[in-house]
Amino acid sequence: MTPTSGLVLFAHGARDPEWAEAFRAIADRVAATRPDLAVRLAFLEFQKPALADAITELVTAGHQRIRIAPLFMAQGGHLKKDVPILLDDIRARHPALQLELLPAIGDVAELRDAIAHWLIKAAAEIPA
Repeated sequence: MTPTSGLVLFAHGARDPEWAEAFRAIADRVAATRPDLAVRLAFLEFQKPALADAITELVTAGHQRIRIAPLFMAQGGHLKKDVPILLDDIRARHPALQLELLPAIGDVAELRDAIAHWLIKAAAEIPA
């Protein structure tokens, strides 16, 4: 059965292709854990695919509901200004699509707690 839902992990992008490896690893882990979900990775700039291209690929494959997970630490200028414009354009091209933007990862309490826990543990290993 082909999944009807998709998840797009959306990162900034960088000129160095190796920069995206951590994001690819996350996407691969999500896809392996959720075979019922179509998982894609997309970028705002410098790398491909662009967000609109990743979503168009999912829509063309028959996915009707797509969530976008912005892998940004906070609601900066890109998420406040650029992404709404991108989403308006995507919605205009695919009016039947159910599209949802999740919070930036830095706005998710569980993720902030996990980062803080890791930092506390790492700091405990620093000699006094």
